[in-house]
Order: sequence, then C-alpha cells, then structure tokens
Amino acid sequence: MARILSVWCPNWPITTWRRRNPGGKLADTGPLRACGAPPPGGEEDGRSPSSPSGGGGCVASGGGKSDRDLPFALLISEHGTRRLAAVDEKARALALSPGQKAADALALVPDLVTADHDPAADRAALEALSDWCVRFSPAVAIDGHDGLFLDITGTDHLWGGEAAMLGDLLARLARWGVPARAAIADTAGAAWGLARFGTHGGDDLAIAPPGQQRAAIQDLPVAALRLEDAAEAQLPRLGLHRVGQLLALPRAQLAKRFGLSTTLRLDQALGQAAEALTFRRPATPWFDRLAFFEPISAPEDLARVAGDALALICARLEAEGRGAKRFEVVFHRLDGKAYPVRAGLARIGRDAKRLTRLIVPKLDKVDPGFGVEVVTVHAGAVEPLAAAQDRLDAESGTSLDETLAPLIDRLVNRLGENRVWRADPYQSHVPERSQVRVAPLDPPAATGWDPARPRPVRLFKRPEAITALAKVPDDPPIQFTWRGRSHRVRRAEGPERIGQEWWRAGVGETDTGPGRIRDYYRVEDDAGGRFWIFRQGLFGTEDAPKWWIHGLFG
Repeated sequence: MARILSVWCPNWPITTWRRRNPGGKLADTGPLRACGAPPPGGEEDGRSPSSPSGGGGCVASGGGKSDRDLPFALLISEHGTRRLAAVDEKARALALSPGQKAADALALVPDLVTADHDPAADRAALEALSDWCVRFSPAVAIDGHDGLFLDITGTDHLWGGEAAMLGDLLARLARWGVPARAAIADTAGAAWGLARFGTHGGDDLAIAPPGQQRAAIQDLPVAALRLEDAAEAQLPRLGLHRVGQLLALPRAQLAKRFGLSTTLRLDQALGQAAEALTFRRPATPWFDRLAFFEPISAPEDLARVAGDALALICARLEAEGRGAKRFEVVFHRLDGKAYPVRAGLARIGRDAKRLTRLIVPKLDKVDPGFGVEVVTVHAGAVEPLAAAQDRLDAESGTSLDETLAPLIDRLVNRLGENRVWRADPYQSHVPERSQVRVAPLDPPAATGWDPARPRPVRLFKRPEAITALAKVPDDPPIQFTWRGRSHRVRRAEGPERIGQEWWRAGVGETDTGPGRIRDYYRVEDDAGGRFWIFRQGLFGTEDAPKWWIHGLFG
C-alpha cells in the first residue's frame, strides 16, 4: 500500500520573495534558492520594492518603521491594471486579499509596501525544494504552485516512523523561514486535503493511518477534494459543506448534478481510483541513504561514506541478482544544497570498490560548506546480472572484456561518455555512412568489416581538399600537398569507385551525377605515412575533378 506525503507552503510567493530579499535578517540558507539568486546576507538583488505603477521605489516610508514591520504585497499587471498577487499576514489582517486592485488597496492601507511578483522565481524555488526533498524520498512530484507530493512508501523507517519524518521535514523548513503544513495518507487526494484543511489538533501535520482515509477526510470541507470551481461554489449553496455529506449521497445523482470529475476526485481521495503523479525523477527502488549524527566535511570522510553508500546499494543489487550501469552519490549539506557525483560503467556491475575508485577522484567538486549530513545513492540502468564464479587459475581465465572494462570505465568517467566509443560497420558503401558509434564493450555487430575494402583507422568528419599531380588523368597521384606539406607517393592502390546511394531518401538527382563519383586510392608516401585520398568527378565533364583526403591508415 502506497503512502503519500503532501507538503503545502501557504503564501509561497511571499515566502520566496522574502528569501530572495533577506534584508540582512535571514542569515540561514535553505533549499529554496534558485540558480542565479543572490546570496543571503544583506545584499539585495537590485529589485527594490516598487510602486503599484511599477515605477520603482517604496510606496510609503512607514513613518520611521522598517519595511519588515509594514504590510506587504506582491503586484502583477492584468490587462493594464495592477492587482495584488499575494499579501503577507499583516496585509491580510487589514482586509487586503489577492486579486484586489492595487489602487484600492493603497486607499485602504496607505503604508502598504509592494514589489513586483516573479512567478518564474517562485517556480524555480519550488523545483529546488523538490530536489532537496529527495533526501526523504526519491519520488517527489510538484503539486501546483505551492506544494509537493512525496511517495514515502518504504522510506519512513529511516526516520523512525512517519511522525518523525514529518516532524523533521517541517522543522527544517521552519528553520529556513518557510511556513508549511504536511500530511500523510494512502492517497494523494486525502493527503492534499488533510495538509490544507485538517485541523491537526493545533499542529501543522496530520497522519491518516493506512486504510483510514475515509474517516480522516469526512469532516473536511468539500474544498479539500480539489473540485472544479463551479462545483466547489455550488455545493455549499445546497447545504453540502463537508466531505462526509457527499459520501452519503447517491453517486449517480452526484455525478449527474456536479459532473464526473466530482466523483473522480472523491474516488481518488478514497483510493478507489488511481491517480498518477509526475515525479521529477523517475521512481526507482534502487535508492539508499546514509545519515550522520555529526556533519562531515573532511575529504577522507567524504570518500569513506561514498564507499559505504555504494556498498549498501551494491549489496542490494547482489542480493537480487542484478547490476547497474549508472550510479549517483549525492552529498546533502546542512543548508540544503546537494552535490551529485556520478559514475558510469561500460558493463553492468555491482563492485563497490571499483565504483568507489571512480567516484573518489571527482569529490574535489563537492563543497561540504558547514558539513554534509546525508548521503544518498541511486542506481540506474539496472539489469539482471548472473553471479560468476572466479576461476581457480584466476588471471589466465579472465576474458579480454573483463580486463578491459576497468580501463574503459576510467576513461569514460574522466573524459566523458561521448568521447569513448567504438566504430561498428553499418550497411552502406558511402564512407560517411558506413560506420556507427557504439559503447566500447557493446556486443559486436552482426556483420563485420569487409577485408576486401579496408577503411582507415581515422576517418575525417569532412574530407579536406588537397592538390595532387598524376602522370595521366585516371592514374593515382604521384605527389600531393596537404595542409601546406608536400608528399611524394611511393605506393598506391586503387581506385575503388564509390557513387552516391540514389535509392536513399534525401539524395537528389543532382547528387548522383558524374560530378559526385569518387575514385579512392590508398597511398603511401616516402615517410611511410598512409593516406586515403580520392578524386571526385570524371574527366571530360564540365567540372574538372578535385582531389580530397578522407582518412589516415595506421
């Protein structure tokens, strides 16, 4: 049975604006800082509170009070009208509300301080909060503009239970100046309603026991069901204020009167209809974590815990007869920032020591700050991997792939995955199309290279023009100049005539004429260099043939 945690951050635009403009009062940093946001500590980002008309500057001085002591609102422009997008607690207490015209609000509260609303920054902060919540669960989904869903199935025991996990999450958010409410239930719908409308006995968290979501939500207002606006407005007019009242009504009449979406939301909250959540990361069971009583920051400690985390996930993989190709170790700092370090394997594996040797050289990119308190590890591209018994004669029984794989892994992790590859043949006689790039240790292609038509070890992406001299027009060159250096040809083989593949899509009629025919020669110069050059075009046509170099033999 799934367990869903819903987090709601009320008044999110005000919260994020205050965090982006700390004014020197919020010294701590949390997970909400978006990329490019200024550091805390009093430095403003240049966006000072502006007037309702957007002209910049504070609306009112406040008679000697600081801006933080005055009511505050964020403004947006709608069809040429400035309106309140969000208000803080002081403004709300003075009867101001979102959607109100800025001019009316200023008439009611002359000392109202305003600033421009930045929805993009709010979204970026919510995504940053979502990434930070990976420490609690690998499956985190963004819920609207101010909430998150966490699939915590099977992860709450790491905190000592669901209540401890909720308490830890809300305590951290509160420490960073983020007011939030949270709830846990079997369904996203029930958790959403409890987080926003549950009384919680004075707390900001609520937990519906497994299978008890009906009893947990029946006293909530109908708005807790995430109904459409029309249904949410109509139901109270008919005296239907609580979810329990809807549960007692005939479903057919309820659907006919308020639409199928109403019954669907009801079923989703009760767990009788599925609801798909879109997680920022693909949900995966191959996740583990290590938490520390004291934050760590020493390089040797980071290397040690990286090895321990990899040993955890590799032990799970081995127990289930699986291996993986991608591993990610994430270091979570005290201030909420996370530093992922990734390693890939050429072949699926689960050797923790080997993976640690790939991860450790990259740890210099991890800035521990005031300390790392949690390390998470993910495994990707998980596939079955049969256990193999070591041969008694050890090294003599090791295959070429097994000895080559560690070297390939080091090269891939140091140079990049796209820079280490193997060229496999492809069914085409045009040189540019006759090979494809594959992973170094992928299974060999069904068809091998044609020994009757050798190809250079290094084939240029684009042929380079050369000047060549031949005794007679159709003979191979006796001398050519490439990149300003003259080469005298000692031996030559060819030609191998290649034309365009007219049957392929995209090859036009003009691409298959005599001017596109190539005569390739394998030549060797006096210094022993071996080149693959070709003459494009035929003699006797309007355009004179041209010489090109296309590759180098070993």
